[in-house]
Amino acid sequence: MSRLAVLSLHTSPLVQPGSGDAGGMNVYVRELVSSLAQVGADCTVYVRRWADDLPGTVEVEPGFRVVHVPAGPVDLAKEQLPGIVDEFTDRVGALLVAEPVDVLHANYWLSGVAGHRLKHELDLPLVSTFHTLARVKAETGDFEPQSRIDAETAVVACSDIITANSVTELHELVTHYNADPARIEVVPPGVDHAFFSPGSRHGARVALGLPGGPLLLFVGRIQPLKGVDVAVRTLDRLHMDDARLMIVGGSSGNEGDREIERTHRLIDSLDLTDRVTMVPPQPHHVLSTYYRAADVCLVPSRSESFGLVALEAAACGAPVVASDVGGLRTLVDHGRTGLRVEGRDPCDYATATRMIIEDEMLAASLSVRASEMATSYTWSSMAHRLARVYDTVRRQAPVDCMA
Repeated sequence: MSRLAVLSLHTSPLVQPGSGDAGGMNVYVRELVSSLAQVGADCTVYVRRWADDLPGTVEVEPGFRVVHVPAGPVDLAKEQLPGIVDEFTDRVGALLVAEPVDVLHANYWLSGVAGHRLKHELDLPLVSTFHTLARVKAETGDFEPQSRIDAETAVVACSDIITANSVTELHELVTHYNADPARIEVVPPGVDHAFFSPGSRHGARVALGLPGGPLLLFVGRIQPLKGVDVAVRTLDRLHMDDARLMIVGGSSGNEGDREIERTHRLIDSLDLTDRVTMVPPQPHHVLSTYYRAADVCLVPSRSESFGLVALEAAACGAPVVASDVGGLRTLVDHGRTGLRVEGRDPCDYATATRMIIEDEMLAASLSVRASEMATSYTWSSMAHRLARVYDTVRRQAPVDCMA
């Protein structure tokens, strides 16, 4: 049995995805650690305490616990978190001295910085998963500070294994960070097929109280990176008076509230108020009903290391129209399991969306093949692969660096 310390400094697996800093990474950590516990690993997730009333430890299930670590004021914005990484690392280090583990697994660059230091101080192997990369985001216009780029570079250089969510992310790590391909394992996330599976579109719409007509769906945090503005403009360019768009998610990051305001202004300016519904973040398993109700799920992100929304939609048989970036290139097999769009032009998204809505045979084919593709992605298989990774890094000489 491996004893595993999972570092998730900035966001908790216990928080509902879709708002704040909670998104696909929350689902990733929660489902992965649960599956690891079920295959015999003993896992503790270390999260920064983000509210005063949180218990010190939450026993989620046998072999899976979450520890809330005091580090800085509870109401810090994500952009302020680099200033408390050392305090978080000190406290986690003390806990690990008292209760030793075999492997560190850091998620996101902030946790990577903590994991890098703990690796050297406690002589532990370090597995790193970045989820997003600063240099990749910068390519698409999202500003990231040089301090983050420098930190990611150092963590990449000293990680014993880096897990990439897709082959595209592997290439990005090599190209942008000079990562050693021999120390990268492509381990894609999974999907919970007990919840995310094909079902009745009519039944889903009745359950949600939705009218007839084509339904476009956007699921995700409301921030510029995710491209909700493209989804709204796609509805406008579709020129189908009975088509509707449903946006499920909440604001995220410094730009989140402003992005929601911009989205409302855009909806009003395009006279789409009666045809766009904004829904607050939903419990994760409830999203399956929204996916089943949709004719098309739009994923117009500027960058995605994987694209969990696209996988969940596919598992429910909802055809996906996605941007031609990152892990979406792996998940969305163009013309077979969905359609990919190059660039950011809403007219191109509308053309792809219209093809699916107006061609019932194409829509049915995409739906069936997408759900078949999704069956190969399971959290259990991911956990088994990572268990082997942990066993390997425990037994081999650690990667060293000058840090």
